[in-house]
Amino acid sequence: MVQKEIISKTADFVRSVLKDAEGGHDWFHIERVWKNAKHIAEHEDVDLFIVELGALLHDIADAKFYDGDENIGPEKAERFLKSIGIERSVIDHIKNIIRNISYKSGLDAKNTKRFSSKEMQVIQDADRLDAIGAIGIARTFNYGGFKNREIYNPEIKPEINLTKEAYKKSTAPTINHFYEKLLLLKNQMNTEAGKKIAENRHKYMEDFLEQFYKEWDGER
Repeated sequence: MVQKEIISKTADFVRSVLKDAEGGHDWFHIERVWKNAKHIAEHEDVDLFIVELGALLHDIADAKFYDGDENIGPEKAERFLKSIGIERSVIDHIKNIIRNISYKSGLDAKNTKRFSSKEMQVIQDADRLDAIGAIGIARTFNYGGFKNREIYNPEIKPEINLTKEAYKKSTAPTINHFYEKLLLLKNQMNTEAGKKIAENRHKYMEDFLEQFYKEWDGER
């Protein structure tokens, strides 16, 4: 099977698996990350086949929707890739990307030997770009509503420098998430292309928050 056909089969598989997913982590999220990853990869010396497969499969079973189980995603990806005859080295690379790409993975102080590759860095930037800017704001409030969280509570302050476990267990208002994660992502981008795109999206979030607080305080 040629690589183009493998990518097409993978996209069909992911689209099918995520057809009923929460709106911020559905097929359209995957498609946006896939497109951004391909764009960023144009400026990097990477294996595009790995980038595309990793982007398509990176959120095949997000742990937050599976009681925090971080093994389901890599295992589901492995079963699919084995079923279409992908070689072991590629499967292992994709599994490592899925295990290590998330923001919370970087908060794990115990993990001193985290996996990284140029391909993962490209996908990670593409994924983080989808967490910021206009779509990032929409996704954040969509997930907050999904979890029935407060939009904002002035009495509950953001907690900076959260541990991985504290981050996973947080039930804070949605606005806090901007300070606990989203506004931090601009300075954590790996690639020059990713950094450039992040600048605009970061500024958009800052402008949004400024307007949000004005309206919260009753500005006419």
